[in-house]
Amino acid sequence: MNPNQTVEDESQPSITAMTRRIQRLSIHLTPLPLFQPSPQLNMLTCAKANKLEFDKGSLSSYMRGKYRESQEKVLEFFKSRPYLQTPIEISMNEHRELCMRQLMALVREAKIKPFRYIVEDPAKYFAIAEAVGNIDISLGIKLGVHCSLWGGSVLNLGTKKHRDKYFDGIDNLDYLGCFAMTELHHGELCFHCGLQTIATFDRITDEFIIDTPNDGAIKWWIGNAAVHGKFATVFAKLILTTHDSKGDSDMGVHGFIVPIRDLKTHQTLPGIEIHDCGHKIGLNGVDNGALRFCSVRIPRDNLLNRFGDVSRDGKYTSSLPTINKRFAAMLGELVGGRVGLASSSVGFLKIAVTIAVRYSLLRQQFGPPKQPEVSILDYQSHQHKLMPMLASTYAFHFATRDLVDKYSEIKKTHNEQLVGDVHALSAGLKSYVTSYTAKSLSTCREACGGHGYAAVNRLGSLRNDHDIFQTFEGDNTVLLQQVAGDLLKQYKDKFQGGPLSVTWNYLRESMNTYLSQPNPVTARWESADHLRDPKFQLDAFRWRGFESILKLMAALVLGIGNPQAHRIPEFPSEKHCRGTCRCI
Repeated sequence: MNPNQTVEDESQPSITAMTRRIQRLSIHLTPLPLFQPSPQLNMLTCAKANKLEFDKGSLSSYMRGKYRESQEKVLEFFKSRPYLQTPIEISMNEHRELCMRQLMALVREAKIKPFRYIVEDPAKYFAIAEAVGNIDISLGIKLGVHCSLWGGSVLNLGTKKHRDKYFDGIDNLDYLGCFAMTELHHGELCFHCGLQTIATFDRITDEFIIDTPNDGAIKWWIGNAAVHGKFATVFAKLILTTHDSKGDSDMGVHGFIVPIRDLKTHQTLPGIEIHDCGHKIGLNGVDNGALRFCSVRIPRDNLLNRFGDVSRDGKYTSSLPTINKRFAAMLGELVGGRVGLASSSVGFLKIAVTIAVRYSLLRQQFGPPKQPEVSILDYQSHQHKLMPMLASTYAFHFATRDLVDKYSEIKKTHNEQLVGDVHALSAGLKSYVTSYTAKSLSTCREACGGHGYAAVNRLGSLRNDHDIFQTFEGDNTVLLQQVAGDLLKQYKDKFQGGPLSVTWNYLRESMNTYLSQPNPVTARWESADHLRDPKFQLDAFRWRGFESILKLMAALVLGIGNPQAHRIPEFPSEKHCRGTCRCI
């Protein structure tokens, strides 16, 4: 080393090398907002595509509809409060407390109270829930457990006395609650025939006694239970003691409001054991816990008695004559959970696809000799990864919005026919959309290369947080079986026991669909005007649907020699469920 060389001279080569690296890096990445603008950080001209302009505001208004302002209010509230934003590195306990502070701030500081929209305007509730999920998915789930599950069960399964007593406390978060259905040995899809928690009526004290008879009956994965919850809707078999040779009478599963912590001291109440389910793959801002009940007494009025009630003298009354009918009615009122999951899953997909597409537009790689490199989105292989996913995101958005609109309508009109449609649609969309999103999140991560692996880009946390969407509110495989069984039942109903005209009308309808297919020559046109023609697009969807039906019919015909080989069980069903169900 030359003793006359100064420190500045010594560092000059490294500064030059650093400048060159920054210039090369600027070809691939947009300058980060953390750095001050520099003339050295510029995007090179892409070798191929010209930038297309369109009215983003109009598209956003059309997509988000009349609830755009409500969503913007949520986003702006958290954007202006950095202390309420979830950091990349955070422990489970800190994350739980932050989620609670976020929820409190949303309701008490921003004056945004989603619970009241559960009844007044369900579509607005789901719009707010989507915006909240953009802040932190754990916050969105915590909100959903409190408002949609705990609060929704009080509103939908209870009567006026329950709404009058609990509405304000749920609305302002004084009565933060849980939804205690799932047990260690039984999941929610088979709760009408498998749950073991019991609620025995004591005529002497006019109380129900809630008991967990064994370890398998412990309420498990109960959101808000481990730390913050004060009440729980507990689903248990209602047992009436008859004091005769018949013994006890099981009236089926009902919902009961059970306080689990003292409202003032927040201490666990006598007879209740609460355990923490611990660290999870994702959603660690939600405090999932386990609940065990040991002779916990609650007033008779705590029975959510919309579909069945017990009088002071211990007599059971219901407008629905059987356990299965009461179960079906209860299930219909709880379908909002699946509607919300389908909608939330699309929110995940929107975020991930936006990140992947934007990155692919800015990331440049290879290109013609001595010319600027090409955006990787200009390569067909990358388009095949992302463009179908982008199109599916739009399709899922409008499909789930239609589902939300139908759900909102049944809450207002109580249309029985629509209830069945929403039940089938919510099961099908929840299972299909969440499975598609789970796969797409991994594809988006891969499409962003090494940068997609950085935690700051959210793709890893999105994938982990979303993974459970395929399981809760019903395992996707079982839900698809339920939808398939419903479709086959509808198909069977078109023929069974009907006159010849029913069969003829069905065949005529199918033939009209087939004959309405476009001319085979024009169908293969590839001009932009033709491909964008709504009539052509509708014909294409009809053709695909018709072909799918033909394939299904062919499979059924080929399997007619062995019907059991192609039997899809009706689910939930006591015969199918007992002793064989493994959903959790």
